[in-house]
Order: sequence, then structure tokens, then C-alpha cells
Amino acid sequence: MKTTYEPLHAKQILNGVKAPSMPFDWSINPYRGCQHGCSFCYARSTHAFLGLGTDDAFQHQILYKANAGETLEAQLDKMLRNRGGREKLAGRIAIGTATDPYQPIEAREMLTRRCLEALVSRRIPVSVTTRSPLILRDLDLLRQLPGSSVNISLNTMNKEVWRGFEPMTPSPEKRLEALARLREAGVTAGIFLAPILPFLTDSEQELETVVRRSREAGASFVMGSPLRLSTREVKSWFFGTVRGQYPQLLSSYARLYAGSGYPSDAYRREVRTRLHALLERYGIPEYRHDPESPAAASASGPAAGDSPVQLSFTFE
Repeated sequence: MKTTYEPLHAKQILNGVKAPSMPFDWSINPYRGCQHGCSFCYARSTHAFLGLGTDDAFQHQILYKANAGETLEAQLDKMLRNRGGREKLAGRIAIGTATDPYQPIEAREMLTRRCLEALVSRRIPVSVTTRSPLILRDLDLLRQLPGSSVNISLNTMNKEVWRGFEPMTPSPEKRLEALARLREAGVTAGIFLAPILPFLTDSEQELETVVRRSREAGASFVMGSPLRLSTREVKSWFFGTVRGQYPQLLSSYARLYAGSGYPSDAYRREVRTRLHALLERYGIPEYRHDPESPAAASASGPAAGDSPVQLSFTFE
């Protein structure tokens, strides 16, 4: 399927997030659709909202907000003119909550960079989540945003699993190299170990490999999150991938996600305990979302007052 690109004129780029379960209040997504096309991506449903397909169309029909930088500048300036505007924004903005802000088209359009420039000029920290080493292009800006952080999404070092579920993404090795470069440059950066795939990447051996390599790359933190299949479109596409790649696991997935987009509480507790023990063993802080303090770290992390912006999802 040929990939097409369609420009959009966005009326706003900074969108409010009302869900109390989310550890941020504002999100920025310069793109709709994602060239990475990960089979577990929860953002597929956003294409359905636009009347587009959630199948291959999500990966090959890319919409980009051509005026993202200018729109963000206008929004920020308007909010900063209001009393308490800076306090309302500081530590509460996340880039890349739906689609990867550094997917391949970003190399040409540079919309994420324009958004970072707007934030830098106004001294507003941000959290960025990506699977791409293209983020290294913007090291000059990230270093000017104290209190910001980068979450490198990486859920396995297993090449077979990686190629089966996210074949269009940069390799796990390239992502770890990017993490190391970010840390060497003084940027707070860690691993978003997500999604943890039941029966595939949730064993102690699989998790330990990622944790150990994260430690070697100098990760500031690791955040873990189990697979969620919260909409019919996402579940259908993911199950199709399982059927094609690991048919022997299809019935197990069907039981685990029967009637829900989340695995059972017992499963989540088990995986969380396993991951927490590994992080303690390797001395890596584990970040968890506190609804009362979106930027707060766990007791093993930095002091709350120095905590970077974080995009994380807990096991609860």
C-alpha cells in the first residue's frame, strides 16, 4: 500500500487531557497515523474518528498538522498571559501520546522540532515519547529545557518479537544507542518498557534483558506497562497479528483479554512484582504516576521537586 501524506490546518495543537489516570494535563501530537504501524498501537482508533481505516491505512495515510509550530506559539502565548498560566503548563505537557513524533516524516516536516522551539523560547518543560533515534537531531533544544525528559519506548530485545509486532520501527539496539547519547548529553531519559506482551515479553528473562541493557545505557528510569487493547479496532488488529505470527498463543490471549481491554488484576500484579524486583536489583528508579502529582517520582527516584515531566502508565 502506497503511503500518502495530507496536510491539516490545526486550530489548536495543545490539547487538554481530562482523564485523571493520565500523568499529564496537555498533549501535543503533530501527526495522525504513524508510519511505524505497531500492531499493538492504541492510537489506531484515532483514524476511525476521522472516518479512515484502522488497518494498513493507519500506517500509510499520514496526516500532518502543517501549522503546528505557529499554532502552538499562539496557544502558549495566550495561556501565559493569563494569571497562573505558567503554573498551569509547567511539568504537564507531553509530546507523542498518540503517534510517534519522530516517525520518518518528521525528518522532512520538522513539526516536532518547531514545537520544541516554541517550548524552549518560553521555558516550558515537556515529556517526549518516541521509538526513534531521530530525536537526537533535537539534542540542542532538549538540553535547553531543564525539567524535561525523554521516554524511549522499548519492550523487547528479542529480534523475532520486534520484527513480528513492529517491523517498521528502528531496531532495539538503535534505540538503546539513542538513550545512551541522550544521557551523555545530560538529558533525563529512560525506557518506557511498553507494552509488556503476555506470553512473549513478560518472563523474568525477557524483562531482565531489557532492564540490564537499559542500565548499561545509563537509563534515568524505567517505566513498565502491560499491553492494553482498549478498543475493538485495536484488539482486532492485534489479534490478527498474533494469529499470523504466534497462532499457538491466540487462545491464551483470547482468555486473558476476554471482555476487557486489560489483562486481569492478578496478572498485572505478578508482572509488576517481577519488574520491580529487577529494577531494585539493577538500581534503576521506577517511575509511577501519582494522580496528585503528575511529575512525581517513586521513592527510589529523584526528589519530587527535581522530577522531570513523565509520561507513564501504571499497572493498576
